[in-house]
Amino acid sequence: MTCASCSNHVEKAVSKLNGVSKVTVNLLQNFMVVEYDEKIVTETDIIKAVTDAGYGAFPADEKSKKGSTGTESAAQNPAAAEAEQMKFRLIWSIVFLIPLMYIAMGPMIGLPMPSFLSGHENAVAFGMAQLLLTLAIVYLNRNYFINGFKSLIKRAPTMDALIAIGSSAAIIYGIYAIVRMGYGLAIQDFALVEQYHMDMYFESAGTILTLITVGKYLESRSKGKTSDAITRLLDLAPKTALVEKDGAEVEIPVADVAPGDILIVKTGNSVPVDGKIVEGSAAIDESAITGESIPIEKTVGDNVTGATVNRSGFIKMTAVRVGEDTTLSQIIRLVEEASASKAPISKLADRVSAVFVPAVILIAIVATIVWLLLGYPFEFALSIGIAVLVISCPCALGLATPTAIMVGTGKGAENGILFRNAESIETAQTVDVVILDKTGTVTEGKPSVTGIYPAAGVSKEELMTCAASVEKFSEHPLAVAIVEKAAAMNLNLMPAADFKQTAGHGIQAVIQNEQILAGNAKMMVADGIDIQKLSEISDEIAENGQTPLYFAKNKQLLGIVSIADTIKPTSKRAIAEFKNTGIDVILLTGDNERTANAIAKQLEIDHVIAGVLPSGKEQIVREQQEAGKKVAMIGDGINDAPALARADVGMAIGAGTDIAIESADIVLMKSDLMDAVTAFKLSKATIRNIKENLFWAFFYNILGIPLAAGVFYPILGWKLNPMFAAAAMSLSSLFVVTNALRLRFFKPKFTTEALPETCPLPIEDEVAAGTAAGSSGAPAKAESGNENKNEIGSAVNKDENKNGAAVLMKINGMTCINCQKHVEKALNAIPGVSAEVDWEAGTAQIFGAEDIDDEILKQAVEKEGYEVVSIQRANEN
Repeated sequence: MTCASCSNHVEKAVSKLNGVSKVTVNLLQNFMVVEYDEKIVTETDIIKAVTDAGYGAFPADEKSKKGSTGTESAAQNPAAAEAEQMKFRLIWSIVFLIPLMYIAMGPMIGLPMPSFLSGHENAVAFGMAQLLLTLAIVYLNRNYFINGFKSLIKRAPTMDALIAIGSSAAIIYGIYAIVRMGYGLAIQDFALVEQYHMDMYFESAGTILTLITVGKYLESRSKGKTSDAITRLLDLAPKTALVEKDGAEVEIPVADVAPGDILIVKTGNSVPVDGKIVEGSAAIDESAITGESIPIEKTVGDNVTGATVNRSGFIKMTAVRVGEDTTLSQIIRLVEEASASKAPISKLADRVSAVFVPAVILIAIVATIVWLLLGYPFEFALSIGIAVLVISCPCALGLATPTAIMVGTGKGAENGILFRNAESIETAQTVDVVILDKTGTVTEGKPSVTGIYPAAGVSKEELMTCAASVEKFSEHPLAVAIVEKAAAMNLNLMPAADFKQTAGHGIQAVIQNEQILAGNAKMMVADGIDIQKLSEISDEIAENGQTPLYFAKNKQLLGIVSIADTIKPTSKRAIAEFKNTGIDVILLTGDNERTANAIAKQLEIDHVIAGVLPSGKEQIVREQQEAGKKVAMIGDGINDAPALARADVGMAIGAGTDIAIESADIVLMKSDLMDAVTAFKLSKATIRNIKENLFWAFFYNILGIPLAAGVFYPILGWKLNPMFAAAAMSLSSLFVVTNALRLRFFKPKFTTEALPETCPLPIEDEVAAGTAAGSSGAPAKAESGNENKNEIGSAVNKDENKNGAAVLMKINGMTCINCQKHVEKALNAIPGVSAEVDWEAGTAQIFGAEDIDDEILKQAVEKEGYEVVSIQRANEN
């Protein structure tokens, strides 16, 4: 297949078969996907239909396509093979074209000629030399003639038919000229010989074929580049694996790895297949699969993905998914399928190319006849007809869509965005409503500690040590979050005994002969513990959609730890990007309305639908569609699958379930909402590129055909030489492919600023930074000085043995350790001042500042970009 007409012809021939439901032909990759009923039609019938249409076909047998390692070799790459073949044809075409052009054009510019070709008396030899050289070029490029005349016989002419007719007309006219010159020599009519001597068009035929081959060679090379993403993905696949057998390490081809095999992965080696770590730990670089540049620590029980790299460490793993079931193989399959599919916009080009070639042949014939009727010489009219045929080849039209689709899907794969088909690329750029699932999509999907609030006289370390020592016995997700936080604080847990759990209330245990209670407010009240001292903080925690857990020791309140499913660091920016591009955002969740509204408030989402059952999510999507909206649904769970399938564009978070991924049109491998924004922008860039390609392909033909037909000749004297027509046709195809390749440099442009990596979310007045970023900061009102007065006094007087009385400063905006360092540096730069800053609590304890004005302290902090909420001196307690 060489043009859009070829692929259309194959598509029509196969689709006519009874039992065939769908046919998609890929011009770039030279393959066809057919959905058919095996009871009615067979593979042999399909191949026969393609053969009868004038083309060849065979089943894409996986074993012949792939080597033992499961990867496609360069030699077997169709694009590379086509480029090599075209290169051979081009080189030898040029070798024969050079002497052909010298003989044909040399006498016109006074170049020396061999004696047996000079003069009118040697006119036949002069013509025969050109004919032989032209026939050599014709033989090298015989496929144009074979395929072209076949398509004419089948009454479905293609681009090759135009080339074949145009070149054949020039050659036949040249042979006619040789015969006429021979006749002239025979009857000694040298005027007749002179008439045809320099008017044989052999050089035009040779040049046309060579220039077309130049274009085809450049096109084939460019086509190879459009599939670079797939090639790079294939190259990622490891070739061998180290298997543990009978205590020994054995290296085998990856294709021979079976599920259940124990594999060894050393530092620097690639993970051969998908599996689970059973021994050791390692820092795994997953950038090839997810695009995440920072290696991730993996240990026993963690899953690892084939083609990722062990940067440091040693692991043993059990093979779980091998061969075509690995994540990498599925990614490659998705990219190939998307590249092979057709976007709805391509139907326009298909419809045009279906009638284009017959119309061009008709225009060429009519143009030739008209110029003859106007009294112009036959050779003039013939050159007009040939120029029309050659310049009108619909290569550019056929390449406009598939090249852009292939580059776009490849670029998406590089960024961890997998488009399932071309239609999803086209539809994504029309979306005007995005519905977001909350858990695992907007949020991390697991609870974590967001705040630590000790009672008066209790340190954060003491509270967390007691809390984690008790909670380590529980498997509840909230308990796991507390234990993980204690580990992050490097706290040593104490042994506990007499562990008891009360359903709906909490747990209790004995630590160092002291009774520790951990649970909700009901549990504390039931046990007679006074929780009023921290009631304001508790209310604020609940208002922000978090869960307050109370801890008490020997009937005395230790404090509160707040826990929530924290928002992902990039969620807020992604939602701002959606809104800036005119896309409405709806938060859809099965959680209670209070929690949903708290999350929505932090992310500035205007529309919230809470308490929705799994079956109700699909209904919400349908309602939006019935209102005339183009809907994108982004989710990760099994309960999202129906909504993902119903949506115009379903986006599955890559860390989600297989069912969600299978139901989606686009898969976001990094589980990052910013990738959804990138997917929309890449979709727009790809469709814009297709429209540009189609415009230039149509514009080129609209302008080129009248010029070649001589429409402007009577007025402006413009006439297009067939050789220049061939060059123009080749350049049009090259232009379209090159334009598509610009997508390789695609980088999304965002309207909001990227946040520093160390500061997950921007400062918010109404929302605690700790809540949004997953830190241990207090809620907003707590940070504004609403804590229990005893707690403030405790903090202020805690370190009175330091130099001077302490001053407690409350600061908004510190979200990481770097923020803490900036504030400490600013305060310690004041003469005589020593400051200790806690970014998690949002406080600074300042010593030696009894004679320093509050305004000086405030200005030092605010110069660093943080907000001073209050300054409390010890004597104000």
